[in-house]
Amino acid sequence: MSLTYRRLLPLLPLAGLSLAGAAVGMASESAINVTATDGYDDQAPLSAVAQLGKKLFFDPSLSGGGQMSCATCHDPANHYAPANGLAVQLGGPHLDQPGIRAVPSLAYKMSTPSFSIGEESAADEAAEASPMTEASGVALANAPAAVTGPLTAQAVVKADAAATNLVPQGGMFWDGRVDSLEEQALQPMISPFEMANADAATVYAKLKEGYGKEISALFGDNILNDRDMTISEIGFALARYQIEENSFHPYTSKYDYYLRGKAVLTDEEARGLKLFDDANKGNCASCHLDKMTGDGQMPNFTDFEFEALGVPRNPAIPANADAHYYDTGICGPLRNDTYSAQQQNCGLFKTPTLRNVATRHVFFHNGVYRTLEDVTRFYVKRDTNPEEIYPRDASGKVLKYDDLPAQYQPNIDVIDAPMNRKLGDAPALTNAEIADVVAFLKTLTDGYDPAKDNVKAAK
Repeated sequence: MSLTYRRLLPLLPLAGLSLAGAAVGMASESAINVTATDGYDDQAPLSAVAQLGKKLFFDPSLSGGGQMSCATCHDPANHYAPANGLAVQLGGPHLDQPGIRAVPSLAYKMSTPSFSIGEESAADEAAEASPMTEASGVALANAPAAVTGPLTAQAVVKADAAATNLVPQGGMFWDGRVDSLEEQALQPMISPFEMANADAATVYAKLKEGYGKEISALFGDNILNDRDMTISEIGFALARYQIEENSFHPYTSKYDYYLRGKAVLTDEEARGLKLFDDANKGNCASCHLDKMTGDGQMPNFTDFEFEALGVPRNPAIPANADAHYYDTGICGPLRNDTYSAQQQNCGLFKTPTLRNVATRHVFFHNGVYRTLEDVTRFYVKRDTNPEEIYPRDASGKVLKYDDLPAQYQPNIDVIDAPMNRKLGDAPALTNAEIADVVAFLKTLTDGYDPAKDNVKAAK
């Protein structure tokens, strides 16, 4: 198999597959207890490359301090998402360096396309409750970013100059700064607030010492003579593990069974789904696609597009103690390329999947909210009742959009429901309707057992 072809494998849209959520804290290697049927939980033996990836995923010796593995922040016992309630996770050599963003779930990542700025996918638009009206300010960037190596690569960006309805989409991390599972797996290794290796040379030395024989056996005797190729193959092994291991993408939620006609939603859940889809109410499905595709694949619950929402600033993030510090998503501080220099992209973050969202402890890129009720309330009251969402200054003025500099605030979506309402309008959802939406979101948690519900119904 050619090296070029292997590089493409993490992005192939294998039918019905994606990646499942992750948890921070010391992780157990035991797989999630999944009781579903229909072949979605049938685990084929891992390939030799994926088995190597599994060893790497759980190996803390690959970190600078020898205390952090991939599984530390992506715990299989919590759908590969942080198990604790910290807004940002602690890493570094002594596990005392705070990050700057909430750790994204590794759930259902395999279908993520490369970063691009272009027209909305026709398939995605067809799957939306109502095609999304793009917020003003999102425009085409002019030049692709350069790739400088497996540990420092920026996204290779494609664009169509003739396109009209342009929107950033795809890529890994909250800012889409790399294109593949391979690159996503490698970047934390040299992040100072994650695995905190000093540089790529340090990673290379650890790989040669700990895995040299396996790497040579899998990728050839000469591979260890090339530092970048060795590191790249390790990224490939980590990607293969995430692709082949079913617990990253089991599709075993109650909603999956509902779509297959093997589960019935409660009245509350059904009302929540209707509100989720209603273009004038929750309108959640305009970004979190919830319909099966034409070829029978389960929905990803994301359109992979970017949005500026204007969530409130989170004082629990140490970096935010500096009043002049802002996290502007595509515009940095972690992304540095042509696209990050363009004002129309500032404040935009990638839409995450909602699969397993009820098992998360913090929400949005800055972890500012801790309950799904508060998240839903933000969407419907951000503009109708901003005093309930944002802090006030000393004079009592509501500091609306307080986590984004004023010059970037025009990028915030004020077009799409439910964020198209004005001060004093009634919120799009009542408290009872918010409860219904949350009830529906809880049906997206993997590991549902329809037999238990059937027994309960019989009683």
